[in-house]
Amino acid sequence: MGDLTRLLRPRSIAVMGAGWAANVIAQCDRMGFSGEVWPVHPTRAEIGGRPCYPSLAALPAAPDATFLGINRHATVETVATLAGLDAGGAVCFASGWREAGEDGLQAALVEAAGPMAVLGPNCYGFINYLDGALLWPDQHGGRRVETGVAILSQSSNIAINLTMQARGLPIAYVACLGNAAQVGLSDLALAMLDDPRVTALGLYIEGVGDAPGFAAMAERARAAGKPIIALKSGKTPSAQDAAASHTAALAGEGAASGAFLRQCGVAEVASLDALLETLKIVHVHGGLSGTRFCSVSSSGGEAGLVADLAPRHGLHFEPPAPATATRLSESLGPLVRVANPLDYHTFIWGDVARTTDVFATMLGDYDAGLFIIDPPRPDRCDPASFQPALDAIEAAQAATGLPAFPVASLPENFDEPRAIAMLGRGVVPLMGLDTALAALSAACLPSVRPGWRPWPVRSGAEPRLLDEAAAKARLSAAGVAAPRGITAPSLAALDPGGARLAPPFALKGLGLAHKTEVGAVRLGVTDPAREVDMPGVTGYLLEEMVTGGVAEMLVGLRRDPVYGATLTLGLGGVAAELLADTVTLVCPVTAGDIAAALRGLRLWPLLDGWRGGPRADTVAAGAVALALQDMMESDPNIAEIEVNPLILCSKGAVAADAFIREET
Repeated sequence: MGDLTRLLRPRSIAVMGAGWAANVIAQCDRMGFSGEVWPVHPTRAEIGGRPCYPSLAALPAAPDATFLGINRHATVETVATLAGLDAGGAVCFASGWREAGEDGLQAALVEAAGPMAVLGPNCYGFINYLDGALLWPDQHGGRRVETGVAILSQSSNIAINLTMQARGLPIAYVACLGNAAQVGLSDLALAMLDDPRVTALGLYIEGVGDAPGFAAMAERARAAGKPIIALKSGKTPSAQDAAASHTAALAGEGAASGAFLRQCGVAEVASLDALLETLKIVHVHGGLSGTRFCSVSSSGGEAGLVADLAPRHGLHFEPPAPATATRLSESLGPLVRVANPLDYHTFIWGDVARTTDVFATMLGDYDAGLFIIDPPRPDRCDPASFQPALDAIEAAQAATGLPAFPVASLPENFDEPRAIAMLGRGVVPLMGLDTALAALSAACLPSVRPGWRPWPVRSGAEPRLLDEAAAKARLSAAGVAAPRGITAPSLAALDPGGARLAPPFALKGLGLAHKTEVGAVRLGVTDPAREVDMPGVTGYLLEEMVTGGVAEMLVGLRRDPVYGATLTLGLGGVAAELLADTVTLVCPVTAGDIAAALRGLRLWPLLDGWRGGPRADTVAAGAVALALQDMMESDPNIAEIEVNPLILCSKGAVAADAFIREET
């Protein structure tokens, strides 16, 4: 595949088809495209008010970009012709390819294209709002801009919906991938990011595809200072209900994709609203440099809402420094309680100088500030009385050099012309209080380990389950501590005395993935000969029980069909899914990655000496996780490893139960 520049920034556009071609011409005309637009049709005299050329060979020159609104079989032939003419690229609109079971036809399209870039097939195309070039057969809601964000969507409908936003966001490109037979997500993203007029990238993702390629693309974007914000769909697979291991249930697609994006330095959001609002922030400010925010409003109700909503987005509003609080009290008077969020009442309303002083004083103590303000709707009201406060917000940003965000509690309370004007002056209005908080949290971009790439994807045969004794033998060989124990095919054959094992014992049935659920784990056993048989087991494992445990953890690794392999860490034991306090990382990871992930657990205090209790040896837990990672990296046949529970003591960690699946 060649360079995408000619396709995305064309000086000449050819269109083929009838109705679809007319739509593309109309969209280019509405956007003021200054280049050539050439309709091609064997029998028509004109399309969209332009004279038709009877064939591609009759064109004045090889087109930079071609929209193919023709049937799929004709599309393959036409792509071959375009490639022979040294055209810049094509958008293939027709459906009926791999998505319809026609893999061979899609392969023929790729072969016909050769090095020429092809978007699709089954693709809506793209919009270039910078140059007014649209290979897009439908309506859209965008406008011409000089700079802006690029949006890449794996859903055409979502792409159309995003163009209809009335939030003031300047959009430079909107593009769809379709089947991505040749040009993939990372290829198209890089091509748009390479345009110096693009400030950031927004993604609507249904599937990543090439994970290492995506990570490389994200690294190039970071190097260029262009943040990436992503909304990932399809994160709740029902297959988790039937997962064979605790790790599989807890590290589903949502956990894995979220970890992957985070480790690539991509900010993930949960809604289209948050995607747009976060893109506004990074378009103007890039990623935010700190997480200390202040909130300023003229109402206690708004201040209370901010305080209530902030925790769900991981935001905390620290009180102002004593010197700042003193100065604010002097400015606002004794009736105003200085706090953060700050309700400054309305004593200074309408006084631009005093309001600016208060806003700048508060803002100067933090990394950025929210200023809650809902201007009256201009069609039925007069918003003039709100202008002094809006001017003061802009003045506070100018005076401090810190981001000041006007925030409307309801999204419709900032009209689009006002939002566009403010963004043009470098001030970002945010629409909807909850969405604004989500956007501010996302704009504090994840930190990234330079050069990180996920492991390659590996596919193999259906894995088989090793019994616990065999799994623990493998762990012991890798340096992971396990209880002393013995195995036997029957209870009568277990001889703890001969092995010099000391009671109490843990007695377990072998050959089962989940032993507790079927009564195949018995604790506190003193004499295995007195126990009754466990139905369905292939043998027995008798071990000394672990003493001195402080906490139980789950540590699990599994191969992933998209991201290579994942590591899941969390509070473990039989209630692992019930607690649901886990974090997933994509391999490879470091000891520092693991330590940071553990500190992010909701129940981390239980590991860290809650209420004066003993601290669990989380360093040892990290060492176990790294040992398991080494095992999986060195042995491509291992499909999954799980230790649950890993019993953490004040010093050391012991694998009390183990689970390995390997391909044969």
